[in-house]
Amino acid sequence: MTSASLDRRVLPPFWLPVLAGLPLGACLLVMALPLLGNGNATLSRTLYLSAFVLWLLPLTALQRWLWRRGTPGWRIAVALLAATYAMALATRLLSVAVQAMASGSLARLLTPGAVDVPLLFRGLEGAWLVLVAYCAIHAVVTYYAALRQEQADHLEARSLARDAELRALRYQLQPHFLFNTLNAVSTLIAEGHGADARQMLARLSEFLRTVLEARPRHEVTLAEEIAMTEAYLEVEKARLGRRLQLAWQLGDGVLAAYVPYLVLQPLVENAIRHGIAPRRAPGRLDLRIVRNGTRLELHLLNDLPDTDHTPSPPDGARDAVGLDNVRGRLARLYPGEAALQTDIEGDRYHVRLTLPLRLHTGASA
Repeated sequence: MTSASLDRRVLPPFWLPVLAGLPLGACLLVMALPLLGNGNATLSRTLYLSAFVLWLLPLTALQRWLWRRGTPGWRIAVALLAATYAMALATRLLSVAVQAMASGSLARLLTPGAVDVPLLFRGLEGAWLVLVAYCAIHAVVTYYAALRQEQADHLEARSLARDAELRALRYQLQPHFLFNTLNAVSTLIAEGHGADARQMLARLSEFLRTVLEARPRHEVTLAEEIAMTEAYLEVEKARLGRRLQLAWQLGDGVLAAYVPYLVLQPLVENAIRHGIAPRRAPGRLDLRIVRNGTRLELHLLNDLPDTDHTPSPPDGARDAVGLDNVRGRLARLYPGEAALQTDIEGDRYHVRLTLPLRLHTGASA
């Protein structure tokens, strides 16, 4: 990070470095305590402490001005060293003048040649180093504020990118489902099943209204997700009729759990499209959702096609847009905490989705 990156947006409030530098003043005060009651020494220390506090304001303003101009770091260092030295020298001159006034020798001090010039610079390092230390504290505070701002911007950018990816995946589902459904409607019309096609279009309209009226969230409660899934299943029932047999099994306390928005619909669609719809005989779809410790498990089991060909492997062509979409969303919503597994168990296809269990506020654990 360069000084050019320290602009008005990331500079800390003016009071913050001043407040951070006050402990230096406290150190000066502690150093002056042993000299209390020692005439000129006490006066000198008190003057140094007062001058330090007063110099903080113009020194802070100068340092911030140099940063805002984008001055290179080495030039800032040179300028601050010169400024702090001049301030220390001015403090020293003021101290000599005040002590002269206190001793009644100010007139003699103003006499040409009366001032011991080397004496003015003696012991100047202490006051100068305190001001230099304050400049260093100011730099640390400011660079820390810039770093925090940069980290916040980075996190915000990552959050926006993640949100955009999730939205893209969500929007991918809807046209995918819509095209499949319209193809099914077209097939029903071509086969002369106009009444079934009209019923399916009515169910499709209800499902799309449910989806479009939902608030744009990446997570919903399982109760909300089941309601949208049942709206989708009404569409499939209009197409398949008695060929689609459903069974729900819900464990205790799962309806308040959070799940990804529209996570069940693509899994159910995949099961119906590749498993149940190709069957000549009725097919069964079981949906079982249970709690397992700190995890939420969703199981979908569907009958396989009753044809003579060998079923495709779990990660083969069956894993089309729907399952790939779910995997992508899980990876972004719950990195390293969720899993989607598929397997063939006898004559049934099993999809197991495991999520971290997070309950809606107010729900019992």
